[in-house]
Amino acid sequence: MAPDLELRDLGTTGLRITAVGLGTWAMGGGGWEFAWGPQDDERSSAAIRRAIAVGMNWLDTAPAYGTGHSEEVVGRTVKGLPRAPHVFTKVSLRWTPDRRIVHSLKSESIRAEVEESRRRLGIDVLDLVQVHWPDPEGDIEEGWRTLAELKDAGKIRHIGVSNFDVGQLERAAAIAPVETLQPPYSLANPEAEKEILPYARAHRIGVIVYSPMGSGLLTGSMTPERVARLPQDDWRRRDPDFLEPRISYFQRLAALLAEIGREHGGHSAAEVAIAWTLSNPAVTGAIVGARSDSQVEGFSGALSFRLSGKERDRIEAFRAENH
Repeated sequence: MAPDLELRDLGTTGLRITAVGLGTWAMGGGGWEFAWGPQDDERSSAAIRRAIAVGMNWLDTAPAYGTGHSEEVVGRTVKGLPRAPHVFTKVSLRWTPDRRIVHSLKSESIRAEVEESRRRLGIDVLDLVQVHWPDPEGDIEEGWRTLAELKDAGKIRHIGVSNFDVGQLERAAAIAPVETLQPPYSLANPEAEKEILPYARAHRIGVIVYSPMGSGLLTGSMTPERVARLPQDDWRRRDPDFLEPRISYFQRLAALLAEIGREHGGHSAAEVAIAWTLSNPAVTGAIVGARSDSQVEGFSGALSFRLSGKERDRIEAFRAENH
């Protein structure tokens, strides 16, 4: 890893991670309920290798991404690296034979998922396992207790949650400490800054946010024409943020981010969007997805780029004017 890259403490886990980690959702490929369309495995592996080469020291994946395929790609690729990154995965989403996603927090299901992830990833002790969604909500305690037991058994080093609200965090914490939290957070979806992030900071929970570029909305490259050309199984074709009138707002916001990036010698709008999430003191790191090594290059500057107070004020003024 580059010696000048900042490392951040992930809550109380003892893990020190780079400000940006690679997300592997799209690497699961097409043909399942929340796919991003078809994906070539060699391009996925190239993206992983490039992410590690530029200094990222962690990857985010999940069994549900491609119904196991993303973890398989990660496992094969990581096995061949001279320096293994931290690999973070999840539980609670299973799938039917026709690749439809179903939720389960039952103990038997959680235990099976962990064993399957260990096998697909080729990792004996998983660095971090997070509850993907708090659903069914009535089973939160059962699922969380099971993860805590698997940690005690030495199969998992650290446990966390994703997409939990404050009340759900407190329910889990009554059983075992919540070490990490993974919420969506971006200029396209800033809701976490109201309650979730302040709570996490107050309780020393490590936070790794997902979709910091708004799933492409904040890159400057997402237009109505491009949305219309997305694969039929790309979930963004159906999302209101990617349709008018919302997409026009995000195009204007992305133009502002690009302007700020140019003032710093050519940083991309994506890198500025990521830097905005990292400027929140509760946020430890940001998960950024990529489907190729060139896409990794497009946001790798976010590993070290930081916004000034004045630049953040410019962005906040835009948000206020366009609310």
